[in-house]
Amino acid sequence: MKPITKEEALIYHHLNGIPGKTSVISTKPLDNQRDLSLAYTPGVAYPVLEIDREPELVFDYTNRGNLVGVISNGTAILGLGDRGPLASKPVMEGKAVLFKKFAGIDVFDLELNLKDPDQIIQVIEALAPSFGGINLEDIRSPECFYIETELQKRLDIPVFHDDQHGTAIILGAALLNALEIVQKSITDIKVVFSGSGAAGIACAKQLVKLGVPVKNIWMCDIGGLVYLGRTNQMFAEKMDFAQGEMPDCLDNIIAGADVFIGLSVADVLTAEMVKKMEKNPIIFAMANPNPEIAYDLAKLTRPDAIVATGRSDYPNQINNVLGFPFIFRGALDVRATKINDEMKIAASIALATLAKEPVPDQVLKAYGLDYLEFGRDYIVPKPLDHRVCIWESTAVAKAAMESGTARRMINLDDYRSRLSCMF
Repeated sequence: MKPITKEEALIYHHLNGIPGKTSVISTKPLDNQRDLSLAYTPGVAYPVLEIDREPELVFDYTNRGNLVGVISNGTAILGLGDRGPLASKPVMEGKAVLFKKFAGIDVFDLELNLKDPDQIIQVIEALAPSFGGINLEDIRSPECFYIETELQKRLDIPVFHDDQHGTAIILGAALLNALEIVQKSITDIKVVFSGSGAAGIACAKQLVKLGVPVKNIWMCDIGGLVYLGRTNQMFAEKMDFAQGEMPDCLDNIIAGADVFIGLSVADVLTAEMVKKMEKNPIIFAMANPNPEIAYDLAKLTRPDAIVATGRSDYPNQINNVLGFPFIFRGALDVRATKINDEMKIAASIALATLAKEPVPDQVLKAYGLDYLEFGRDYIVPKPLDHRVCIWESTAVAKAAMESGTARRMINLDDYRSRLSCMF
């Protein structure tokens, strides 16, 4: 794929003279006077009274059950930092169209001109009756941890900070498959992180849930090793992964590592560092747009490596578009009150399992490929594979029902059939 240019991107965002990427479309006919009277007054009074009598009927007579609020204050936009709420809107609209394209979920994007965490919580709590779920986006750490946790306590709908958990779920799937290919045990590997922000912390937590011992995880960031007693740029969630009692650096810590996970900045992992890693290293360099080490350089330096990035123009893209649409699809369809650990793990396992299935011709065609199969260059499914929705959403819905967070029980065979009919 050719690199995206500024001119091309700006033209796209004003294509056909229409600003932005989203619109609202009615799902009911509005062709005559009677339709108008049913859609609004006087007909709308009847669902109002029914919902007032039985609040759960809001899911039958409004779109709440298929509506997600994508909410940001723009303090951590992609790799661009704090650009404010207005500048975050193109990203939130982009999130909205991915929800719709991949899972049929409607979205209202809300950009909040707020930085105080308690004010953000208060506003979102007040807006919650409008939505079936809340997707927090591009909110800086450590505030994002507090905001998400507090909203999860207060609300009875899923609240999901995708920058944390979306990346973690896809990473988990990728690691499970990479370890299978190189025949290493998840309990024995040494994992080194570059980056200890929201995504880094969530990824480390997901790996622990999947079986990596905490003592095997070493976390580095701009301040070097996260160690016991460090005070610079520290917060509680980061302290959970402190190792050692003295300062150190990535160059030293990477020695003997089986896995490198990058969620930081470009070019921090050098070829000399990669040479210090164990046999058959797993290198997940996910900084965007440029990874911690260039894909070609990593493969040239260590031909035995499994390499993944966040980019779509190289094999093994680890991107949260494989997560959030389908996780919310499953959660919404069973009216889950939260997205819990069981649902996140189920999503990782579903993606890992699907990657081992034969790849359909339509997926090969969409990516201009003649052949693709499970192996070093294919450890997670492709986003345009329609089976992702069926496999992952079903796994999430099943986990929600089994873990007690679902308010609605569904037949999974029927559910798979319904998801298949979406495409």
